[in-house]
Amino acid sequence: MRIDAHHHLWRYSTAEYGWIDDAMAPLRRDFLVPDLEAELSKANVDAAITVQARQTIEETSWLLDLANTTSSIAAVVGWLPIADDSFPAHLEKLRTHPKLKGLRHIVQAEPAGFLDDPAFNRGIAHLKSQPNGLTYDILIFAHQLAEATRFVDRHPNQPIILDHIAKPRIAAGEIKQWSTQLRELARRPNITCKLSGMVTEADPSNWTPAQLYPYFEVALEAFTPHRLMIGTDWPICLLGCTYTQWWQTVEAWIAPLTPHEQSSILGQTAARIYNLPQS
Repeated sequence: MRIDAHHHLWRYSTAEYGWIDDAMAPLRRDFLVPDLEAELSKANVDAAITVQARQTIEETSWLLDLANTTSSIAAVVGWLPIADDSFPAHLEKLRTHPKLKGLRHIVQAEPAGFLDDPAFNRGIAHLKSQPNGLTYDILIFAHQLAEATRFVDRHPNQPIILDHIAKPRIAAGEIKQWSTQLRELARRPNITCKLSGMVTEADPSNWTPAQLYPYFEVALEAFTPHRLMIGTDWPICLLGCTYTQWWQTVEAWIAPLTPHEQSSILGQTAARIYNLPQS
């Protein structure tokens, strides 16, 4: 089973997607289910996991409504106000939705120390206490890896997924400190990692698979195929490659691996971690 473990959907408006700046102008349009399904078909992908792009309860509800009527959306990673006193009540309203499989907060936009905040950690502890076993996606930059490791240590039984291999500064060729800290984080058995978002951390106009390969190798060694999953970060990936091109790039990298290891990265890890039906 081939699963895209990370993509987005949106109805574009300037007010709601102000982070899409002039350099990302091609993304200033709607990306909806028919667009996604066309990409899935071309790349022979069976299902996809939709991840929040706005930090609103409204968006989470909208994504779950789409998932209700779209078999290609296997899961939703939404947003709720984890650090707020209202979090348990909001979670109670949505947690039984069969396709809500996780939550995410955009930590990369937060000040240093955000992941040490007692209120946020209290919310994550409450998330773990729920019977449906929701995951938490952690979105950080490379310089936040030490903070993220402290955070993961506080929640050793919470399934946590690292987005975009922690966004190393690929365009600047920075790898040494990132690789050391990523390996340290990967020693925690409750964290898995998405092979996603790498093109846009390089130069989207001039990247090559060979340029990204050393970062892939570090992630592969640190997490092993059993804790790696492919995500396209579509439509953001379109700034540097097509949807199918990212699948082809990852498939070329993993070609030397065993069929079982390849299957893990291409879908089985995502199915297991997000508690999806496996085939």
